[in-house]
Order: sequence, then structure tokens, then C-alpha cells
Amino acid sequence: MKHIYADYAYGNGPRDGCWWDETCDLPDFPALEGDITCDVAIVGGGFTGLSAALDLAQAGVDVVVLEAEYVGWGASGRNGGFCCLGGARIDDAGLDRRFGRDGRLEYRKAERDAIALVEQITQTHGIHVDRHSQGETELAHRPKDMDALRRAADAVAENHGVACNLVPADDLADHGLAGPFHGALTIPIGFALNPRKYVAGLAVAARDAGARIFGKSPVQRLKKKQRWSLTAGREVTADQVVIATNGYSSDDLPAWLAGRYMPSQSNVIVTRPLTQQEQVCAGWTSDQACYDTRNLLHYFRKMPDGRFLFGMRGGLTSNPAAEARARRRVRSDFETMFPAWRHIESAHSWSGMVCIARDMLPFVGAVPNQPGLFASLCYHGNGVAMGTYAGQKMARLITGKDEVPVAMAKPLSRFPLGQFRRAVMPAAYAGFMLADL
Repeated sequence: MKHIYADYAYGNGPRDGCWWDETCDLPDFPALEGDITCDVAIVGGGFTGLSAALDLAQAGVDVVVLEAEYVGWGASGRNGGFCCLGGARIDDAGLDRRFGRDGRLEYRKAERDAIALVEQITQTHGIHVDRHSQGETELAHRPKDMDALRRAADAVAENHGVACNLVPADDLADHGLAGPFHGALTIPIGFALNPRKYVAGLAVAARDAGARIFGKSPVQRLKKKQRWSLTAGREVTADQVVIATNGYSSDDLPAWLAGRYMPSQSNVIVTRPLTQQEQVCAGWTSDQACYDTRNLLHYFRKMPDGRFLFGMRGGLTSNPAAEARARRRVRSDFETMFPAWRHIESAHSWSGMVCIARDMLPFVGAVPNQPGLFASLCYHGNGVAMGTYAGQKMARLITGKDEVPVAMAKPLSRFPLGQFRRAVMPAAYAGFMLADL
């Protein structure tokens, strides 16, 4: 495997202390023990892979999922649980330049459809995900950011046909959103959830539909013979293959991926349950899923049991010392933003990988010049909804039932410096930090 971080990033160290692991059990899937054949083999047991498996199995396709660890081990089981608009980091003007207004509206509809799909899956399959939050709320961390939020409200109205709620700074406390903020914008689309409960339910739904799912079965080699051959301890032979590994991808699986995706670390802490008095003392009683207007944003929410989740970008290197520094940094930012809670312990702290594309758009489609090989990745920190949607789109692309929005169909471009592309990240982070001042 050709990963661009040190091995530590792909082990259990970063996820040690993940709160979600304590909230529900996962279905147990065996390791692959013998050679098998199937119609479609999916590499990766997260939102994308399991969503694709569910849709394919429901269509009568013989589908196998190969997961290196256990379902939801990667970002799908350790993210912030925001099921909201997103998936790209490109603005409307950029979409218009590249794809025209129709292409932009098609992509924005995909964002909305992605949220609706998660809702439909949870309802259809009876998956209880601790849902809360009426949409999402963006908080201005500088006075001038309110102008940007007003423009964002106009864009949401055009793209999604809904009216947003702009909250001036003086009214934040009345909404239970007190803090060092200068106003807010609430977009009434989306919700928050427990990602582990969701990925567990998605896996059960795929299994019950007929998908064969194997854990502890890392794919080490992928080769095209007359059919595709995947080596995962034993051999899996398939007509078609889907790569659904997102930020945990490998530069040689397939070789086409080399240099075309950028994993980036994100750190999260979760506190003990806050008492009602502690919430009132801080002026934060809202159940909204929130984030601020920084480029290197903070994301946070009070969960149904009163615990508070707070996340932000992680470190630039991955080893035990770097992980410890990143955990201290996220705790420091939490205390700065919510000084009334400095005494509140956060026993749970972990990190995971988000995945970024050079073009700032997700990709769903066929790998060029590799018949029968498909990939879906790069959700820019919004994989709950977009990963689920991309998996279903991938399945329907394979079965010929649907097409992918034009903005998501363009193959990934290479980053500069190839396997050394992480070298650009310090400068990029420094630029973002300066822009956030």
C-alpha cells in the first residue's frame, strides 16, 4: 500500500478515544477465508461502499464488500455527524464558470438529494441515529462575515428554494447561541446524527438485501485479467470493482489514484454531559449543528444526551507526538471559544481523515482507461450525506439506471508534486490562517 502519511495515520492510534465507539455495537462480519466470485466487488466499508452495496443488492446484483478493518472504521465511523449541504469546496461562481448555471443547479440539487437519501434510508430501514438539529447554523467569527452570510442566504434561496434565517449578533443569546460570534445564518436543510449508528444500520440493510460483507480483509492488490482480480488474503474475482476508500485510499490501488486526492486530518473532542445549569451559564442551549466562517473552520454541536462535540482541522504530520499536539490544540480552541466550560472534561478525543480534490469537487465515475473499474471519493468533510449519495449514484451508474451530475463526473486532476503533495499543505494552511484574521 502506498499511503502518503506515516503508518500511524492508518492504524488505531488516531481513533483511540472515539466517543462513537461507546454508543452502539457493530454487526460482526467475518474475514474472507476462501476464493470467491461476484458481479461487483467494493473496496471499503464506509458510507460510500455500503450505500453502493445496498443499492446493487436491491437490484439483484451479486455484490461483495471488502473492508480492511470493520465497517465504519475510517471516517464514516469517526466524523462529526453533520448530514448537511456540502461535498464540494467550490462556490457558485466557480460552478457557473465550469459547468454553467444548469450544471451548478444540478450539483446543488445533488447536495439536497443526498440529505434526503440519508433520511429515506434511516426511515425505510428503521435506523435510529439520535437525529437532531433543524438544518445547520453558520456563525460569523468576524463582523464583516455577516455580509458573506447575507450573500450565502441569497445563494441558498436561488439554489435550493428555501429561506434562511439571519440572526444578528444581539439576538444570538436568545437563540441559545451565545459566544464570540457576530451573527449567524441558519439553513433549514439537513440534520445531525450519530455516524456509528448510521453506518451500522446501513451495513445491516446491505447485508439483509443480499450483499456479502467481509471485515479484516484488506485489498493488497488489484489486477485486470479476463475479469478483475482482488487479493485480500484470498482472491476475489469480479466483473466490476468500486474503489470507495476516500481519505484512506492508497496511491497504488489503483495506480491512477496516485496524486489525485489529498487526505487531511481533522480532530474531534466530546465532553461529558453538560448540566442544564452549565449550558445556561455559557449561554449555549441550542441543539443546532454549527460551524464558524473560518476557512479552517470549527464545527460543534450539543448532542441529545447533553454532551458537546467540538472539532477542527488536525495536524500536518501523523505520529503519536503530533496526535497529542493536535488533541491539545483542539481542546485549547474549545476553551477559548467556550470559556465557561474550561472546567468541563473531554475524555473522548480522536482524529480521522477527510479527503480533498484539487478541483474541490467530489468524483463519482469510471476510472479512465480501466474498463469495469470505478471510484468515488473527495467529499471535503461532508461525507455523511454526499458519501451515501455517491455510493447510490455509483451503483446506478454500473447498472445503467442513472447518470452522475456533470460536476461530479470529471475525473480527478493531479495535485502538484505527486506523492510529495502534502508539502503544499503548510503553505496552504498558513494562507488560510491569514485569511481568517
